Amino acid sequence: MNKHIRRDPANAKKIFNNRGLATDYRTLSPLLRPGMKVLDIGCGTGAISKDIAEKVGPEGHVTGIDNTEKFIAMGMEGFGHIPNLTLVHTDLFEFNPDEKYDLIVAARVLQWLSNPLEALVKMKSMLKTGGQASILDYNHNDLEWNPKPPESMQQFYRAFLKWREGAGMHNGIADELPDMFREAGFKEIQTLNADEHYERGQDNFVEKAGIWSKVAASTQMVEEGHLDDALRLRAIEEYSEWVVNEAVSMTMKLREVRGKIAMHDC
Repeated sequence: MNKHIRRDPANAKKIFNNRGLATDYRTLSPLLRPGMKVLDIGCGTGAISKDIAEKVGPEGHVTGIDNTEKFIAMGMEGFGHIPNLTLVHTDLFEFNPDEKYDLIVAARVLQWLSNPLEALVKMKSMLKTGGQASILDYNHNDLEWNPKPPESMQQFYRAFLKWREGAGMHNGIADELPDMFREAGFKEIQTLNADEHYERGQDNFVEKAGIWSKVAASTQMVEEGHLDDALRLRAIEEYSEWVVNEAVSMTMKLREVRGKIAMHDC
């Protein structure tokens, strides 16, 4: 079973609904064409899905799936009126649609799986002839802060990576994906740089650089014995102060990896 950081639903809704195709999956737009059938895996509330639906137009359709029922319910509340968007509460490995798709996407999803190769194989089985998969994900091992944040946050982040690794998750999945695509049988594999870089002076700098205070707000690692709660609380306080007063920039290493299925595989 894959572990997840628990999110407060109200806070998660704000995070997900603030996302969009132009800012949070910007490399995908050139692939989108009117009339396409698209599957968005791990869609959250469907904030990016709804932008994809706009791009593929009324003759196209987007299906967004997520294994967290509350997120789908939130998405239906906000985006249920969009005629060419369907949001479904289901797990990828339990999803067996009658149709096949032109494009399957997953943004920041495979980083949470202990079996990402199996996920790619499953995606490949749901693509049409000539279909394509696009995966957007992080290499958490290469996160860059300038200057370095307080030692309390550095300790928290090391514990975070160790916790993920112990749960079978791939901290460097962005750089592992091309080999996984090849092993899954994809062809014409491409890698695009999609780094998230934030600098002081940008309107959203404090919010974006402050993401690690939100991550540390979860008590899950404490409850599972991976972290001392006093350190967690100190990390939140000192890091939040550092972001406001000292931080210059933060870069989260992000890659989009694409692959197609060969004609004889269909």
